[in-house]
Amino acid sequence: MKSTDKKKTSSVDRRSFLKGSAVMGAGMLASSKLSASMHLTNDDTITVAVVGCGGRGTGAAAQALSVKENVKLVAMADAFEDNVENSYKRLTAPNFTDWSGESKSIADRIDVPKERRFHGFDAYKEAIKLADVVILATPPGFRPMHFEVAIKQGKHVFMEKPVATDAPGVRRVLAAAEEAKKKKLNVVVGLQRHYQKVYREWIERIHAGVIGDVVASTVYWNSGGVWVRERKPGMTEMEYQMRNWYYFNWLCGDHINEQHIHNIDVSNWVMQAYPVKAQGMGGRQVRTGKDHGEIFDHHFVEYTYANGAKMYSQCRHQKGTMNRVTEAFQGTAGMAPKPGLLETLNGCKIWEHRGMQRMGPRVP
Repeated sequence: MKSTDKKKTSSVDRRSFLKGSAVMGAGMLASSKLSASMHLTNDDTITVAVVGCGGRGTGAAAQALSVKENVKLVAMADAFEDNVENSYKRLTAPNFTDWSGESKSIADRIDVPKERRFHGFDAYKEAIKLADVVILATPPGFRPMHFEVAIKQGKHVFMEKPVATDAPGVRRVLAAAEEAKKKKLNVVVGLQRHYQKVYREWIERIHAGVIGDVVASTVYWNSGGVWVRERKPGMTEMEYQMRNWYYFNWLCGDHINEQHIHNIDVSNWVMQAYPVKAQGMGGRQVRTGKDHGEIFDHHFVEYTYANGAKMYSQCRHQKGTMNRVTEAFQGTAGMAPKPGLLETLNGCKIWEHRGMQRMGPRVP
């Protein structure tokens, strides 16, 4: 092949990759033309920066590097230097194990010398400058600010959910998203169920009317909870809260926002709408100490859509209780009792996604 042909093929490959494939995290960097401001190199490398070097940021960076050989990590940033260094060591290890448990080496796709490993509150600004695509995986309280800067600089973005922790933050994200559209930038949020075949086929059939009009949904994120990081001697209050971010609402938004958002998102996807009313309850039954900050450990919320349909939401972090993380829908002509399954009103199977039998028995 002539060198000019090789260059043309490489450019097309890069364009198709950024338009429609799984660029990073569990999401897909989808659709729209490449920005004219993209950082092109002679070897047509797609450069990536990760902002937020905890477990999710490290995992998302690894997933991005696993997609194509011409993807390279070139910058890392975190508020804390030890997070950056620990993430770098993990990613460059010869037997790196990703979230799926698969062991692989991606060290040859990492080009992040010490001078491009940034730490501090302004570290994100330096990292974002250096890449085509930016992974935003800090605690979500910082997401609006980081997203604004990335879009202003003309970067494609994968950002973890949730995108904000309060109404002003959501408004900032929506405004930046409008700018991204004008610049034809790709933006993807880590609501990965939209890219799972079982969900796509299931919801396609619900939208086609297989179970009639949907009148109610039940959505759950009930589990034993997540990590707790102890306060260490010498920590300032700010450092303690940022390292234990899950338990502080300004950083996390509580676990309806941080985890249960996946299930609520599925209900909104099915309904093709957002609720217009909500009423509910919650409290602290087992998370009663300072080590659990200020968030609740249980919630129940009844949401109402404009057409009168209801969404019943359970979200609980309590050990030794029922674990359930799923969604179900009730229609006028049938039921969707779990992802990948549709039934008549009397429980006879209408459709089941291939491989569902291996997912275990139906939860009553």
